[in-house]
Amino acid sequence: MRHSPQLTRLIDALKALPGVGPKSAQRMAFHLLQDGRSGASALAEALSSALATVVRCTRCRMLTEDTHCAICASAERDATLLCVVESPSDVVAIEQSGSYKGRYFVLMGHLSPLDRVGPEELGVRELGAILATGGVRELILATNPTVEGEATAHFLGEVAGSFGVRASRIAHGVPIGGELEYVDGGTLAHALSGRRAFG
Repeated sequence: MRHSPQLTRLIDALKALPGVGPKSAQRMAFHLLQDGRSGASALAEALSSALATVVRCTRCRMLTEDTHCAICASAERDATLLCVVESPSDVVAIEQSGSYKGRYFVLMGHLSPLDRVGPEELGVRELGAILATGGVRELILATNPTVEGEATAHFLGEVAGSFGVRASRIAHGVPIGGELEYVDGGTLAHALSGRRAFG
């Protein structure tokens, strides 16, 4: 069945969201226009406002409404530790763990030559400027354990070395509460190669 042009446009826009396929997008569009018009108006207003006011932090590239995000503006964070992540959602995940008190640098992606994403698109020049100040003693590479994430981490490790900054990689392996028989081979290989002394 053919939809009206505006309905088709809305469905196509919703399909751009991660994890949303054609049927889910259609269901969302119908809900917003049929039963959820007040919610749809609030969503449209919130999205429009966010697009107009949310920018990248001038230091770490995290999403914020100010020149510096709350983490960069905080005097309580350890400025000698800099954790490099691929996306703002990675910052949220690490912050929820409550175990890290340093600062961040958000790449907004990973190296991907096929998609024309190189060092310039990831803000490597800005990262280099931060490392050049001499205030960072350790660059923690927290990119995803994918082929692209590993390549990005390797590249950034070399960048850190060129500034005399120690680079470390977050550990990957068996999750707490996990049973070995259910862990995939790639994860087990990472866990074995990244083992450390016990006791």
